[in-house]
Amino acid sequence: MDDLASARRIWAQLELYHGVTYFGREGRAVTDELGCKGGWMGYFGTRAAPLGAASPELVTAVFYNFHPARVARAVPDTWRIAAPERYLAARLDGVDRALRRILGDDVVAGDAVAEAAELAVAAAGLVPLAGRPLGAANAALPWSDQPHLALWQATTVVREARGDGHFAALSAALLDGCETLVVFASDHGVDADYMRQARGWSTEEWAAATDRLVDRGLLTEAGGLTDAGRELRAWVELRTDEAAVAPWTALGADRATRLGELLDPLLRDLVGDNRAVLDNPMLPDVATVFAER
Repeated sequence: MDDLASARRIWAQLELYHGVTYFGREGRAVTDELGCKGGWMGYFGTRAAPLGAASPELVTAVFYNFHPARVARAVPDTWRIAAPERYLAARLDGVDRALRRILGDDVVAGDAVAEAAELAVAAAGLVPLAGRPLGAANAALPWSDQPHLALWQATTVVREARGDGHFAALSAALLDGCETLVVFASDHGVDADYMRQARGWSTEEWAAATDRLVDRGLLTEAGGLTDAGRELRAWVELRTDEAAVAPWTALGADRATRLGELLDPLLRDLVGDNRAVLDNPMLPDVATVFAER
């Protein structure tokens, strides 16, 4: 198989399946039931829970591009509301509710999901975990005996381990959290205010990050990527892909292709349930994912 392209495509599919964690309405409901004050507290609690009662500094470090103040408004108060174990249980409960509502009990209990889970769990077991704190923390969690949840858990291990590798590449590229968002927004044509507010950076901090990138020759004065900026962005993506390809190479082309085929109909239903996923710049481009299958 074309290892890097195929690995990137199947990661995009797994990312969309994992997305039910945050884009299914059940995810917000279960953290509200815990007593979380707002969506961000629930987000940080459920995503960081595999690390234990992590400090705001640790969460900021491993999530990479969130403003430290945004994290600190939620953590450690998050752990005063509920222990990490309760967030893990709530996260799984929300995913279970969402998948059963969207896909239906017959699909959830069907042979296709069971086969997809078997393949995804096998791939997740082949993910390199050295230097990947979120990937390793999720890999250490017990596996559900329900295939649709085991499939979700596998997607979580893969996406968080890939994210850890991506952050390592960004660090090696000497891009801090805010600079990373500025480059991403410029590269993808995303509204800068949307990106800035989504991660909690001020207009002054965004402007300062932009100035630093201009001084490095990565952005033009008008805010577009220079040739050097495009080269650095491509370098980061290539390093990310190379660091994430191992499980798919080990799994083999036929089994990886089969997993993609099994995921397709599930993803179409999941995306159809929440059309906002189509326009979310932080997720893989849905139309491209389906077109490449």
